Amino acid sequence: MKRIILMLAMLAAMLLPAAEQKKITDGTVYDQVRMKLANDPDIKGGALTVEVKNGAVTVQGRVDKERSRQKIDSVVKKVKGVTSVVNQVKVEP
Repeated sequence: MKRIILMLAMLAAMLLPAAEQKKITDGTVYDQVRMKLANDPDIKGGALTVEVKNGAVTVQGRVDKERSRQKIDSVVKKVKGVTSVVNQVKVEP
C-alpha cells in the first residue's frame, strides 16, 4: 500500500510541471509582454503593438531610440511562454 502511495506521489510530482506549463496561454503571454514593455524605462513611451500566436511574439510600432528597439528582444524573451520574438519596431525620433 505504501508503495502505491509513493508511486502515485511521484507520478503527481512529474505531471505537475507539465500541467502548469499548459496554463500559459497566448493571452497570458500578451498581458505579460505588454506589462514588461510598458514598465521598462528604455522602452516606455513607445507606440507598440503586440501579437502572440502559439508563444511567438511579434512587436511592431516605433520608438525614439535604437537602444529602445534593441532592448525589446531581451525584455520579451524573459516572459515565460515566449517561444520566439519578431521585432519589427522602427526608430523614429
